Amino acid sequence: MSKIKVMSEALANKIAAGEVVEKISSVVKELCENSIDAHAKNIVVTLIDGGLKLIEVLDDGDGMDKNDAHLAFGRHATSKLLRDDDLFFIDTLGFRGEALPSIASVSRVILKTCSDTLGTLLEIKGGKVVKEEDADARKGTSITVQDLFYNTPARLKYLKSEASELAGCVSLIERLALSHDNIAFTLTNNDKVLVRTTGSGNLHKCIHEIYGLNVSSKMLEIRASNDDFDLYGYVCKPEILKSNRNHFITMVNDRIVKNFDINRAINDAYYTYKPDTKYPIVVLKVNTDPTLIDVNIHPTKQDIKLSKINELYDLIYNTIKEALYKSLLIPDAIKKPEYNEIKDHYVENFVREVEKSSDEYKESSQVALDLSYESEKESPVILNEDLKKLVLYPVGVALGTYIIAQNEEGVYLIDQHAAQERVNYERYLKALKESITSTIGLLFPITIELASSEFLIVKDNLDVLLNMGFLVEEFGVNTFVFKEHPTWLKSGYEEESIHKIVDILIKNNGKFDRVKFNEHIAITLACKMSIKANMHIGLDAVEELLNELVLCDNPYNCPHGRPTIIKFSLYDLERMFKRVMN
Repeated sequence: MSKIKVMSEALANKIAAGEVVEKISSVVKELCENSIDAHAKNIVVTLIDGGLKLIEVLDDGDGMDKNDAHLAFGRHATSKLLRDDDLFFIDTLGFRGEALPSIASVSRVILKTCSDTLGTLLEIKGGKVVKEEDADARKGTSITVQDLFYNTPARLKYLKSEASELAGCVSLIERLALSHDNIAFTLTNNDKVLVRTTGSGNLHKCIHEIYGLNVSSKMLEIRASNDDFDLYGYVCKPEILKSNRNHFITMVNDRIVKNFDINRAINDAYYTYKPDTKYPIVVLKVNTDPTLIDVNIHPTKQDIKLSKINELYDLIYNTIKEALYKSLLIPDAIKKPEYNEIKDHYVENFVREVEKSSDEYKESSQVALDLSYESEKESPVILNEDLKKLVLYPVGVALGTYIIAQNEEGVYLIDQHAAQERVNYERYLKALKESITSTIGLLFPITIELASSEFLIVKDNLDVLLNMGFLVEEFGVNTFVFKEHPTWLKSGYEEESIHKIVDILIKNNGKFDRVKFNEHIAITLACKMSIKANMHIGLDAVEELLNELVLCDNPYNCPHGRPTIIKFSLYDLERMFKRVMN
C-alpha cells in the first residue's frame, strides 16, 4: 500500500500559514502589501487589543469583482505572477498567492471589496466561505481578521503579549510608510492613533512624522548612482544613535529588506563616528533592475539575494562616508523637544497619563509636528569645511578634563582626551598611508619574545612590518629584534607602541585587511598616547590642541565614537538664565 498521500487543501494552507503568519504583524504586513500592490493611496489599519481580538486593513485601491474575491482565497491564486519568466521581473510586494488562504485557514475573515458599481462581501471561517452577499460600492478593499489561530491552539499560545505584538505592528507600519511615502498610513489601537502619515511623497517629511523633530532635524540627505544602482535616502548625524540595528530601514525596489551586506556597508561607513555598540537611524532606498535581485529565497521575502553586491557596498559606504564628512557635527547641548509622546506611550509605555489625552491635544501635537517641520526643513546644511575656519578662544579647564572655550557664537566644552585622541588618530593614519616612510635607528634595539604560534604568525607577516618602516630580524628562539622604527612613533613610547602593533598583527591573522589594520593601529596608538582625564595642561597646550582639532577631517568625535566637542549657543545660555523667555 502506498505510504505517500497528497495532503488536503485545508491542511496545506495551515502548513503555509506557519511560514507566512508568525505573529500579528505578519498578518498586517501581508494585508498592507496587498493594498500597496492594489495602488492604494490611503491605508487605515485598525487593531483591537494589539490585534489579538481584531485586525482590519482598509484601503482605497483597485478593489476586486466577485469572481476575483473568491479566487483570492485560493492557494497560489495571484494576479502578479502569470508566467515562469515573470519570476525574473517581480515588481510587486506579493506574488506567491499564499498569504490570504493561509490567513483565512487559521482565523475568521470578513472581506468587503468593490472595483466597479457593486461590492462583494465574503465571510470565511477556517478557510471555508460561510457567507456571501452584495455590499456597498465603495471602491477599495476592507479585510477584517478575527480570532487568529482559533483552530490552531498550539500556535495561539506562542503569540506574545499585547504590548509586544502592538510594538511589532507599529514598527511595521512605520517602515511601510517610509518605504512608500506617497501613501497615507494610519494605525489605531483601541481607537487611539499611534501612527499617522500624510502620504505627501516627501521622504524627509515622512521621517519627521514618524520620528519627530529631534531626529528629522539631524538627518542628512544622500543621493548617488552607478551603472546598476540608484541610491536615495537620509542618514542621521552621529549624535542620534540607537542601541540596536532596528532603525536600519532599507528598501530595495520599494521592498523592505534585511540584508547583511547592506547593513554592513552602513555600519562600516559610521566606523570611528560612533561606538561599536551604538547604531544610527538610516532610511535608505535602493532601486535597481529586477533581474539583479532574487526575492524568492525566504517565506517573509525580507531577505533577498543581490547580484553585484560589492558594487552596491562601495556605493553605500562611500556615499554615507562623504555625507558625514561634509557636515558639521558639533551637537548642541540643549536638545529640542520631540512631539511623538503619544506613540511612545503605547509602544514603550513611557507616560501612562497620555492615554487620557483629549482629541484636541492630539490635533495640536500633529499641528506642532507640521509647523516644526516647516520651520526646520529650510535650515541650511553647515559644511565641515566651515569648521576649519572656526576660532575657539580657551578660557580654562573644568574638572581637569573638559576644556572651556568661547567665541561670538557661544561656549564650547571639549573633552581633552577625546580631542587629542582624534588629532593623534588622524596623524597616525596619515603617516601609515604614506608611500615613503622616514625611519630612525634605535640606540638600544628592542627584543620581543613570543609564543611559538605567535612567532609563526609574525614571521609569516614580516613584510607588513617592513613596509611600515620597521627594521626587524629574527633573534634566537621565538624572538624578534627591532633595530629601526618609523619616525611617527611617539618618543619615549617606542617599545610600548611596537608591542601594540605586534599584538594587532597577531590578532588579525588569517583575515588581514591593510586598511582596517592601519585603522586599528591608529586607534590603539592614539588612545594610549593621548592625555588622559584629570591630567593638567596649560593654556598654551590647550590653544594648540584646539587649533589642531578644528583642522581634523572629522573633529566631531574620537575614533571610538565619543563626542569631542559640545556647543552651548548664545541663545541656549540666555534662555537658561531667563534673559530670553521663548
